[in-house]
Amino acid sequence: MADYVLQDYLRVGLNLVFVGFNPSLRSAEVGYYYAGRGNQFWPFLYEAGLTDRLLEPREDASILDYNIGLTDIVKGRATRGIGDLTDGDYVSGFELLREKMRRYRPRVICFNGKSGYAKVMGGKRDYGLQDEMLEGAKLFLAPSTSGALPMPRVEKLRYYRELKFFVDNLLRSEDEATEYFVCDDR
Repeated sequence: MADYVLQDYLRVGLNLVFVGFNPSLRSAEVGYYYAGRGNQFWPFLYEAGLTDRLLEPREDASILDYNIGLTDIVKGRATRGIGDLTDGDYVSGFELLREKMRRYRPRVICFNGKSGYAKVMGGKRDYGLQDEMLEGAKLFLAPSTSGALPMPRVEKLRYYRELKFFVDNLLRSEDEATEYFVCDDR
């Protein structure tokens, strides 16, 4: 189980890719993202309006139907928590993540959790939209959906709603820019 790799759900041009840090023991056991009891990822996607129904972990592949992708920084190493990962895990995993993001070019990348994000991007960070970009994608930092994070549920959900608002506005502004540059040669 410790060497189980969850399949990436990625394709070119996704609106949003969620990046976890590594699979939980439960996710590795069942083979689905965010499958831990008490993990709020799937309910948050639905409640924030990123999906039109509440998906179950066993339906994780259907996330692509929403133009959303899933991956992890550290593939193939399930742990109880990110405290069990080494700096080397992050360094090698982040290089692979960069290659994937360069290849698939999502519009927005959302890191699920602050600790791992700080390890790969450096420094202390606030939740929300970040100043830097990664391989051309806007970066957003959301609180971990793990039930272990001692943050009120409503506060966590607020960031997922903010993410939905940001993605919608980004897509709307891209659509308007495209319409503006369409030329009618009649």
